[in-house]
Amino acid sequence: MNAPLGGAGPEPFRFQPSQGPSMQGPAFSPFFKALITVVVFGCIGWGLNLWWTGKVASQGTLTAWFAAGLLLMLYTWFCVMRGVTSIGQGMLRQSWIWEKRMEIGELAFGKLIRVRGLEWLVAPRLYVRTLTGKFAVFYVSDRAMLAECERLVNELREFRRF
Repeated sequence: MNAPLGGAGPEPFRFQPSQGPSMQGPAFSPFFKALITVVVFGCIGWGLNLWWTGKVASQGTLTAWFAAGLLLMLYTWFCVMRGVTSIGQGMLRQSWIWEKRMEIGELAFGKLIRVRGLEWLVAPRLYVRTLTGKFAVFYVSDRAMLAECERLVNELREFRRF
């Protein structure tokens, strides 16, 4: 991402996953994936029902906007289904609508945001910020990845002493 400054800046943070050179897990829980599947395909079914019964057939522009909204929902559903978060090779990554990436060496701050006991519904989030102020939020639903993210946050806090 950024060219290293050598000795001009603070020492880069180093982190190695405990289970090998890299680790990955699903970004969203199975329950959340099931919930979004019901909502998205329920909306598609509702839209098709409106079209088949002729309630929106005469409204060409309205139908196009409705179809565009459903296509965006379907694309978001696809991204949630394939969303994976990974730690390794000096990077945090998450496949999403766009690929999120953050170099581990540039991290200045990290925080794990979650609702304990509701991780099955609300995906925990790893909030990270670099020394230059750039930030990203990574969703983590896998227990092993969650433990690794907790370790990363603790080691980063100790390393930067913030």
